Amino acid sequence: MGDSTMYVGLDVHKESIEIALASYDGGEARHYGRIAGDLEAVDKVISRLKKTHAKLNFVYEAGPCGYALHRHLTRKGFACSVVAPSMIPKCSGDRIKTDRRDAIMLARLHRAGELTAVFVPRAEDEAVRDLTRSREDAVANHRRSRQQLGALLLRQNIRYTGKSAWTKAHLRWLSEVTMHQPTQQIVFQEYLNATQETDGRVSRIDEQLRIAVEGWRMAPVVSALQALRGVSLNVAATTVAEIGDMTRFDKPRQLMAFLGLVPSQYSSGPRVRMGHITKTGNGHARRVLVEAAWAHRFPAKIARAHQVRQENLPQAVRDIAWKAQLRLCRRYQRLLGKGKTKNVVVTAIARELVGFMWAIAREVKPIAA
Repeated sequence: MGDSTMYVGLDVHKESIEIALASYDGGEARHYGRIAGDLEAVDKVISRLKKTHAKLNFVYEAGPCGYALHRHLTRKGFACSVVAPSMIPKCSGDRIKTDRRDAIMLARLHRAGELTAVFVPRAEDEAVRDLTRSREDAVANHRRSRQQLGALLLRQNIRYTGKSAWTKAHLRWLSEVTMHQPTQQIVFQEYLNATQETDGRVSRIDEQLRIAVEGWRMAPVVSALQALRGVSLNVAATTVAEIGDMTRFDKPRQLMAFLGLVPSQYSSGPRVRMGHITKTGNGHARRVLVEAAWAHRFPAKIARAHQVRQENLPQAVRDIAWKAQLRLCRRYQRLLGKGKTKNVVVTAIARELVGFMWAIAREVKPIAA
C-alpha cells in the first residue's frame, strides 16, 4: 500500500455517482468512473482505492441527496467535506457542464484547498430541522387554501361584514354561506375543508415540535432564546435547527453574514457602495428572524406570557433579553423616523436580533450527548 493521499471528487445524484481522483503529487485530476448511487457501491470503490492509497479525502456538493453519504464516510474514518454549489469557484468562460467534469473539478479544487465546507448537522439536529421545515410548508399550504377560498367568495361578491377574518365569528359565517350554483357549493366546501385540514396539520406539527424539543440536546438553547421578544418556540427551534451551535461563530457579525443579513458591497478605488442584504446562506432561519423582528414595532414591555417563558432562565439571559428589547424597540422607531421603509427597518432589527441570540447562546450549554 502506498503512503499517498488521494482526493476523491463525487458528483452525487439519486441514481448514480460520478467519481474523479486527484493525487497529492499534483498530477492531472482524472475521471475514475460511474457507480450506482447507493452506499454499497461506494464501499466497493473504497476497497479498491485503499489498496493503493493510505489516505482518502472525499468531497461532494450539498444537494437533495443530503448528508447520508457524509455520515457513512466519516463513520468509516475518512475525511469528507460537503461544499455549497454557490461557493465553488467557476471560470466565467466555461460553457460546458457534465457530471464527469463536475467530479473532476471537485477533486482538483479540493486538492488545492479552494473549497469551503458547509456545516453538517448531527442526525438528531437534522430531524428537528426537517420538522420545522415541514411546519413552514404546512403554514404556506394553509395560507394558500385561505387565499383560494377568499378569491372564490370575492368572485361571487359574497362579502363578510365583520371586523376580522378567520375569527370564530367568521368561521360561523362561513359555515352558513350558500353559493348561487350547486356546483359552486361543492367547490366552496372543498376549499373550506382544505383550510380546516391545513389548520389541523399546523396544530399537529406544533405539538410534535414541542415534544421533539423537550428531548433534544439543544433544548436549553431553544428555551433561552425564547426570552427574546418575538422569539416563539417555532422561531427559536427553527433558528437553532438551521444554524446548529451558534458559538461556532467567533463574532456575531459572522453569524449575521451566514444568514445573509449583512449589506452587499461594491467597492472600486475610492468609491464604496453598500447595497441590499446579500440573502446568502440559510433562508429558512432568515425568514423566521425577520418575522420575529416585527414584534419590536411596539414599545418595550415584558408581557405576562413573555414573563412565563423567562422563568427558570439564568439572570444573565434575562438581562440580555431586556437589553435587546430596549435597544431594538428604540431603534425601530428611530429608523422609522429617519424615513426608512418598514421592510428596511425590520431587516435591520433582525440583523441586530441575531447578535443578541449569539450572546444568549454563549450563556447556556446544550445537553451533553
